[in-house]
Amino acid sequence: MAMMKAAVFVEPGRIEIEDKPIPDVGPNEALIRITTTTICGTDVHILKGEYPVAPGLTIGHEPVGVIEKLGRNVQGYQEGQRVIAGAICPSFSSYACQDGCSAQDGGSHSHGYKPMGGWRFGNTIDGAQAEYLLVPDAQANLSPVPENLSDEQVLMCPDIMSTGFAGAESANIRIGDIVAVFAQGPIGLCATAGARLRGASLIIAVDGVDERLTMAKQMGADITLDFRKDDVVAEIMKLTGGRGVDASIEALGLQQTFESALRVLKPGGTLSSLGVYSGNLTIPLDAFCAGLGDHKIITSLCPGGKERMRRLMDIIASGRLDLGAMVTHRFKLEQIKEAYELFSHQRDGVLKVAIET
Repeated sequence: MAMMKAAVFVEPGRIEIEDKPIPDVGPNEALIRITTTTICGTDVHILKGEYPVAPGLTIGHEPVGVIEKLGRNVQGYQEGQRVIAGAICPSFSSYACQDGCSAQDGGSHSHGYKPMGGWRFGNTIDGAQAEYLLVPDAQANLSPVPENLSDEQVLMCPDIMSTGFAGAESANIRIGDIVAVFAQGPIGLCATAGARLRGASLIIAVDGVDERLTMAKQMGADITLDFRKDDVVAEIMKLTGGRGVDASIEALGLQQTFESALRVLKPGGTLSSLGVYSGNLTIPLDAFCAGLGDHKIITSLCPGGKERMRRLMDIIASGRLDLGAMVTHRFKLEQIKEAYELFSHQRDGVLKVAIET
C-alpha cells in the first residue's frame, strides 16, 4: 500500500507528522498532489482543542496542487493540471446549497442540518496538510490555476481571500461608504482589500501589531488605528463626524472587537462578523440600542466552489490585488510543528506561512 506524510491531530496541543495510506479515488473524486498549503487560525483552534475534530484526522483546508488522479465521472480536467480547491467544498446537492447558501453544503445530512456543513477538509474528512488530498465532488470544486500565477499568489484563495471578501460582500458596501475593519490578520487584511474593491471611500483598519497596520495600508486602508494607543471607538466616531461607519467588519472573534465594531455603527449600519468565537458572545444593550437601531448583524462562512475560486484568481491575475506579500515565512511539510509554533504564537511578524511538500 502506497503511503504519504500527513500532519495529524493527535490530541489538544499535539499535531504530529504520520504516515497514512494514499487515498483511493472514487468516481466523483480527485486525488491532488499538494505542492503548497498553509496554516489557518482555525487550525490553531483545532490544535488548542477549542474546536473539536476526531483524533487521527489530517488537518488543513487550503490546497494548491497538481491533479494526480481523476475519478471516472470527473470531466473537463487533466491529470498533471495545476488546481486549487476551496476550503469549503460544496456538493451543490443539499437543501442549503440549493437554497443559495453553498458554504453550508456538505452534502446530504441524514440527521438534519449541520452548521458549517460545507467545511469538510480538516474538519470531517482528511485535509490538505499532507502530500496528497482527496477532493470530494471534484467536478464542482477543482479550479485550474492560470499559468502566469505562482502557488503563493493563489494560496490565499481557498480560504483567507474568499472569507475576507465575503465579509466585505456581506457588509453590502456601496460606493462611497465608510468602513471600519477590526483586526488585520490575514482575513482582516483581505476584508480591507475587499472593501476597497467594493468602492469604500474611507477604510479604517484597526490592529495592535505594527507590521499588520503597515500591510493594511498596502491592502487599501486609508487610516490605521492602533488599539494599544488609541481609544478606537472614540477616534472612529470623531473621524466620521459622529455619524458612525456604514459598515464594520469584525475579523478576530473576541468580545472586545465585536463590541467595538457594534459601537461605531451608524443607525441602520451593518456589522459583518467573520471571527471564530470560542466562548459566549454578549451584545451590550446600549450599543444595540435596545434592538431599535435598525442594525444588521450578519455572519459569513468562506464561500467555495470552482466558480468562486475562478473569480478570486481572476482578480489576482488582473493585477488589482497581490496577496503574495502576506506569505512571510516558508516551511517544508516535515517542519510543520515548527510552523505551528511560530504561527500560533504570532512571532517574528508572521502573517501567513507557506508549507511546501
